[in-house]
Amino acid sequence: MKIVLAYSGGLDTSVLLSWLKEKYDAEMIAFCADIGQEEELKGLNQKAIRTGASKVYIADLAEEFARDFIFPMIQAGAIYENQYFLGTSIARPLIAKEMVEIARREKADAVAHGATGKGNDQVRFELTAAALAPELEVIAPWRDASFREQFPGRKEMIEYCARKRIPVEASAKKPYSMDRNLLHISYEAGILEDPWLDAFAPANKKMFKLSVSPEDAPDQPEHVTLDFVKGNCVAVNGRKMDPLGVMRTLNKLGGKHGVGRVDLVENRFVGMKSRGVYETPGGSILHFGHRQMESITMDREVMHLRDSLIPKYAELVYYGFWFSPERLALQALVTESQKNVTGTIKLKLYKGNIMTSGRK
Repeated sequence: MKIVLAYSGGLDTSVLLSWLKEKYDAEMIAFCADIGQEEELKGLNQKAIRTGASKVYIADLAEEFARDFIFPMIQAGAIYENQYFLGTSIARPLIAKEMVEIARREKADAVAHGATGKGNDQVRFELTAAALAPELEVIAPWRDASFREQFPGRKEMIEYCARKRIPVEASAKKPYSMDRNLLHISYEAGILEDPWLDAFAPANKKMFKLSVSPEDAPDQPEHVTLDFVKGNCVAVNGRKMDPLGVMRTLNKLGGKHGVGRVDLVENRFVGMKSRGVYETPGGSILHFGHRQMESITMDREVMHLRDSLIPKYAELVYYGFWFSPERLALQALVTESQKNVTGTIKLKLYKGNIMTSGRK
């Protein structure tokens, strides 16, 4: 048997790689996607091989992520439950798509992931696999009772790695979990399970990676211009950029001014509520600027029709139906709605706020 595993090199996926190889007597292929998380990927190849992989793929998907996933979603104006910019949700279909392509190239029998049975990611990975490669088996060890019995906690995983001589940095569990990509960083679980905890209190400043707190942002505002062509931002401050360049530039600008922090309780697809804290500096600026561009260029009835579909579009992304025919049909409508959304927006960034300074 041959299995392609979504691999990060951390404790969980290192254990998964070894455990799957043992349980299924399988040849393991490790796959890691670079989607702008800016983590150190150096040495990942050797680490996976030492853990038991026969081959390792590290794919740079940041440009594709910005162009084919973030930008079409921004055109749709999609925000889940009026608060969440869908940063994790929109990344999973791309990761799963690449994993499926590698599985086909390698003639693998299955793909595997480390998503748990209580989160949304399991559904996003598996719906993508079902849409693109229904013949592939999907293995989810965290839904396997024997795996959970063997690893009831982090302590057992660290001990397993020591026995198997798996190279991992065993450290105390963080007081929350974190997921980063080009669009955002999310923080959840641990201390954040208490919805009364103030995530933005001075005591929690060190948690944030992409932005300063609004109180610590510069005392002087900064202006930024965004040029749009058919609903896509093509230049920042008059400088032409591809989608990846736009996201990286706006992330720095937004982070500098404390833009894009959100604390929310969201409804997961699997039926529970989850508290999440998010940093989406560049995405917040782009979404706001795009909406302002639409306000002066888009037909009223087209806008109202598109707006009526935002909750459905956002829901499809959040639930993992990116490759579904209904999302593709909605995207065709969105693309048609954007044909006149061309011009320039001038925005003012100041202490966590985004304000319009001009539009043409």
